[in-house]
Amino acid sequence: MDTVTENALTFRDAAAADVEALVALIESAYRGDSSRAGWTTEADILEGQRTDAEGVRQVVESPDSRLLTVEREGRIVACCQLEHRGDHAYFGMFAVSPEHQGTGLGKVIIAYAERLVRETWGATEMHMTVISVREDLIAWYERRGYRRTGRTTPFPYGDERFGIPLRADLRFELLVKELA
Repeated sequence: MDTVTENALTFRDAAAADVEALVALIESAYRGDSSRAGWTTEADILEGQRTDAEGVRQVVESPDSRLLTVEREGRIVACCQLEHRGDHAYFGMFAVSPEHQGTGLGKVIIAYAERLVRETWGATEMHMTVISVREDLIAWYERRGYRRTGRTTPFPYGDERFGIPLRADLRFELLVKELA
């Protein structure tokens, strides 16, 4: 697949009608055998669901959050959550369709999201949490200017809405980037 540029994409806020397609996208990027087609799979550390329609709908409907939906040639190929938290924004629920991973799409989306929160909300930092054992994913974010803070929060063991852990050492680490 050719490298993606921003002008080949349509960025818009998700609507209620997009919820099912977005759940399918997020699941395909992270869980099950379909996720193994890309490099962001969590299939070796978590089973079960990554999210559900209720969780996605909450982000879509929240007044302080937006679920940025990215389309290419009329098809949803990626999404990310942007949440306004005062002087910073939270970046989450990032998913790129496995067949579009490795094309530069993720780089284009994260740069667009950073610009958007800076211009729309005046955010001076972007925060995100990543499962700390995802070294390849953390390295990808570090190449985009994010830094590890060493601040962690526990993984919600026992809450199957977030998946069924296959190992006992999962936790979320906060990554931060100053937005110029």
